[in-house]
Amino acid sequence: MNKPIIFCDFDGTVTANDNIIAIMKQFDPTGWEPVKDQILDQSISIREGVAKMFSLLPVSAKDEIISYVLEQAEIREGFSDFVAYTKKQELPLYIVSGGIDFFVYPLLEPFGPFDGIYCNGADFSKDAIKLEFPHGCDEKCSSQGCGCCKPSVIRDLLDTGTKSIVIGDSISDWEAAKEADFVIARDLLAEKCQEAGIAYEPFETFYEVIAIVDEYIGVKS
Repeated sequence: MNKPIIFCDFDGTVTANDNIIAIMKQFDPTGWEPVKDQILDQSISIREGVAKMFSLLPVSAKDEIISYVLEQAEIREGFSDFVAYTKKQELPLYIVSGGIDFFVYPLLEPFGPFDGIYCNGADFSKDAIKLEFPHGCDEKCSSQGCGCCKPSVIRDLLDTGTKSIVIGDSISDWEAAKEADFVIARDLLAEKCQEAGIAYEPFETFYEVIAIVDEYIGVKS
């Protein structure tokens, strides 16, 4: 069997908190909270909701937003060791994030290189921040409303006979988790897996993730 490919979320997974929500709470544009609630209850798509929230922020706040994110973001314990572990075990590691390039790339830079980073983009050329979605849904995605469509990325990268490991924490990881061979989850994603009867392993630190993956590849190899 080919070695499994790991697809890891960023916000709330690599980082200890969700950077998009942190930005919204800090800059508090009028009307963002109802949009957030609509995303979580799935009454609007992730793509529509995240784009709508960022459109409430002026481009003039760009530098302040970037500085805030880089200062407040906390990398989850054990992530550096986890990246080193995947390299040692020759396990492909892709970061697949619903986050935005202006904070995802600089926060990951000290830990790379990775096999690939997939995330959304931002256009600061107009009055309000406009998000760009270069990794949209393929024809098989049941949602058709993802920002960065994680199951589509997985299908594009996965070879026949190769297993997928999905690591995540939130609603943006749900479609990927439903199709993964093995799920490592926390927070809302763990709750949804529990409700749907999808097997998963819980985690809080990446030291736990190392142990979980170690056991998985040991059993499956």
